[in-house]
This record gives sequence, structure tokens and C-alpha cells, in this order.
Amino acid sequence: MGRFLNPDNSSFQDVINSEIYVDKTGLLDYTNSVINTTSKFICNSRPRRFGKSMTADMLSAYYSRGCDSKELFKNYEISTVSSYEKNLNKYDVIHFDVQWCMMDAEDTDHVVDYINEGILQELREAYGQIIPDAVRTAYGAMSYIKAATGNKFVVIIDEWDVLIRDEAQNHTLQEAYIDFLRGMFKGTEPSRYIALAYLTGILPIKKLKTQSALNNFEEFTMLDAGRMAPYVGFTEEEVHGLCEQYGCSYEQVKSWYDGYLLENYQVYNPKAVVSVMLNGKYKSYWSNTGSYEAIVPLINMDFDGLKSAIIEMLSGASVEVDVTSFQNDTVSFANRDDVLTYLIHLGYLGYRYATKTVFIPNGEIRAEFVNAVSVSDWGEVSNALKNSADTLQAIWQGREKQVAEGIRQAHFETSHIQYNDENALSYTISLALYAARNFYTFHRELSGGKGFADLVFIPRKRFMDKPALVVELKWDKDAAGAITQIREKEYCRSLEEYHGKLLLVGINYDKKTKEHSCKIRSCSSASFICSEIRSFASFLISSFFAQTISFCGTRFVSSE
Repeated sequence: MGRFLNPDNSSFQDVINSEIYVDKTGLLDYTNSVINTTSKFICNSRPRRFGKSMTADMLSAYYSRGCDSKELFKNYEISTVSSYEKNLNKYDVIHFDVQWCMMDAEDTDHVVDYINEGILQELREAYGQIIPDAVRTAYGAMSYIKAATGNKFVVIIDEWDVLIRDEAQNHTLQEAYIDFLRGMFKGTEPSRYIALAYLTGILPIKKLKTQSALNNFEEFTMLDAGRMAPYVGFTEEEVHGLCEQYGCSYEQVKSWYDGYLLENYQVYNPKAVVSVMLNGKYKSYWSNTGSYEAIVPLINMDFDGLKSAIIEMLSGASVEVDVTSFQNDTVSFANRDDVLTYLIHLGYLGYRYATKTVFIPNGEIRAEFVNAVSVSDWGEVSNALKNSADTLQAIWQGREKQVAEGIRQAHFETSHIQYNDENALSYTISLALYAARNFYTFHRELSGGKGFADLVFIPRKRFMDKPALVVELKWDKDAAGAITQIREKEYCRSLEEYHGKLLLVGINYDKKTKEHSCKIRSCSSASFICSEIRSFASFLISSFFAQTISFCGTRFVSSE
């Protein structure tokens, strides 16, 4: 057993000894299916705190000759598949964490030499005279070993991209590192001595001009997770089970930590979910990582459309994005889409593959964006977010002029968004009422009655003392007409099961005066309004049929 070559299984033993361990050994069934095939080169990128290192430790524990892991895996999914014993502890494994190597090397400029020499030394200790003295590279030694013994290697690299991310300006180091990876994995000879290669980090493999430096790797990313979707991060089913076990509210966990869409799976950040299960506190567990500090320089980039995209997403909207131009590094940003794509890989934005759109996935990440905005150059937006609590309070108290003023201030902050229709107005309202997300679930264009209510806010279970809000927006009409529309089109039907207090909020923007106006009407409940509307309709019908009606010369009389 060595530091690089054939490590033991103690790291993964610690993982499964933890109070919460979710079985992800199904991944091994997939890697067993591609080992010693042309699909054996895998790069699986995920955001920070998604369990990437645990996955690397699991692979190492399973394949390494340096340990006996039969007892370790016997109670997990992998033990039930046919390939389990065939590959269990059968390979020479090279496993290293580039982040750790950076810290342990004498200096960053020599980290590639540190990795190469460390692996080479341990290969010489294990295989002696098989490796000629003239060999100076780890991959050269691996070639000789395969030729002499037939033994193949499983290579696992954790935080493979840290030199790409943290040493972005050190071009000499990056070139040396890419060359090392090419020597290890690219070409005919590596295909002979590599049984399986597994790289994991935050970024996909860096592009050089328009080509990947390692284009023989199959990539699984936050943009396209493929068959890896359920194996890094917690699935919805897994979170359901944990909520039942620990007595946590699934509704709250979902609101705070759900939203990553990988293939057909809703995926949660494992760190956040485990923390809330053990601590019982719903908050951002990324804040201790200084995550907002990573967002700030990105959102401060002066790319056309970036600010409006962030504001729209803070308001709850999705934004179209082109992910194809991103170069998989931290310096080659050419436009707003490159920044948004990087934020997807970092885990700060969710991505819908089918619609090619991005969005803020959950309450945890939304809180990080608010933190980032508060210390960014977006002072006005920060003020609007802070003022939103006062605007919400004004709605609750029926102070129409203050609500209109709060919306006016938010409009000032979103004025760079094309402000010429009700859709644009909705972004302003969402920003003005940002604080409502602390108390409500939020819906756009919620179906009800004879149409769609523009905005509906339904109190969360913990805040049933708050009134539900049905908001109708008007463009160059009048706020009172918005209230009338809510009643006439029976938008309240979407809330028929809600029996608490209800506020109808009509908001209009006058494009000539550039003024906002607001009307608020209070009702006892949505069911009351609906019954009121139905009673009124019944009255009209009864009145109609109470009359004597002539039709085609025939006289009809009401039975009453």
C-alpha cells in the first residue's frame, strides 16, 4: 500500500461509518461495464460539496489490490450484481488528489513533477527491475509494467481541475499539467495499460482552441450528466427517505436544496441535506465556504445582458443560455453566456437541457446570490432587495401608496430590462416582493378559473397566519381593473383548498406618467370568493330563467 499506488480502503471506511451514508455503489456497476472498453475514460464533473471525493474513495476501495474490501461492500447494491467479485480488488490503482499535492509540493510550479516522481517511485518499489533506469515518467513505467506482467491500471484523479481553476494565469504550469495528462491517457499505448481512468472535479476537460485536450474521455457534467446523473448528489427518492428517518419537513428541504435537474432526476447537494438532517436548521450550508466571494467577481463582469439575466433569475424566471462557447477555464470569458455556464458548473445555477435555460435552483443558492449582490457593485439592486420587506409589510397592511412607491424603486433598478409589457413588469414586482419568498411558495401564471393569475403567493405551512396573495398586473390600464379581472375570471379557483385570508392585489404601470399604482382588496378566503362568484352567477341565471322567453314562436315559462 502506498500514497499513490494501491491505497487501502480506510477513507471509504470512514464514509460508510458516518451517521448518514447513502448507497452510491451502483456507480461501480457502470464502471465495471466500461472497464477495458473504449468507454473506459471518464470525466465526471460536479460542484463543490457534491460528494466527488467520496466517489473517488469508493472506486479506489473497490478496485485497489492494496486492500480486501469484500466485507466493506457486502451490504450494498454493488454486491448484488454479477460483475462484483470479478473486479473486486483486482487492479493496480493509482489515486491522487491534485489539491492535496499542491499543498504538499515544495511550490506550485513543481506540483506536476511532485505527482510524477511520487507515482514513479512507488511503481519502482513495487515492480523493481521491470522499469528501466532511464524511464523518467510514471506513464512510461506503467507501459513497461503492462508489457512485462499484463497488469493494467485504474487511475483515479480527484480535483483534477484545480490547476486549471486556481492557477489560471500560470500558463507554463497548465501546459506541463496538460502534457502530463496527455502522456498518461492519450494515444495507443495508454489504451493498452489503462483499464479505467476516472477524473473528477468541478470543470469539464479544458478546451484548447476548439478541441479538448483529452478528447478520448467521455464527459458527464452539470450540463449533461448522462448515466452518472443519480450517482453524485442525492436523488429526490433518497432525500424523501432521509426526511422520514430524521423527521424533517420534505417541503422545506425541497424548497431550500432541490432544483438541480440531471437527466430525469431532481438532485440535491448532499452536504446541505446531511447538514440539515443532523442539525435541523434550514439555512445555506455553502456560506461557510465563502461561496459568495466566488460569485461577486463573476457578476461584476460588465458583459451585456448579465445583470438583467441575474435580476430575472432572482425574480424567479429562467433565462436562455448558450453553453457551447465556454472554454472550461476561469479566464476565457467572452460573453454573459460564458459566465452563466461557469456558474452552472459551480452549482450556483440549474440548467434545463431540453429548453437550454438557466435558473436559480433553490433557496440556499438564492441566499448566496443575495449575499453576493450585497457586496457587489450593484448597490441599487441590493437596496431594492432590502426594501422588499417593507413593501411586503405594506401589502399586508393595505398601504397602497407605499406599495406603489416600493415598486417604483424596484423599477429603477430593473430599468435596463426592456420595460414595455406585463412580463417585464413581473420581474420588477418579483424583485420588489423578494422578501415574500421567506413566507410563501411563489407561482407565475398559475391556472385558475378562466385563465391564469399573473403571480400567486401561497403561505408555507409555518406561516399560515399570513394572507395568500393573488397579484394581477396591468400595463397602461388601471389597478382597479386588475382587481375586477381577478374576480371576473375567478383566478381564486386555483386556491379553492386554501381557507385562510386572501389579498387581491392589482398593480398598473402608466407608460405616459411612468407611475405605478396599486389597489388591494381583502377577502376572508379563496373559497369565499369562489362561492361569492358562483352565487352571483346563479342569481343571474335564475333571473334569466325567471322571465318568460319567446324563442321561434314558442313560449317557455319558468317552473317556479
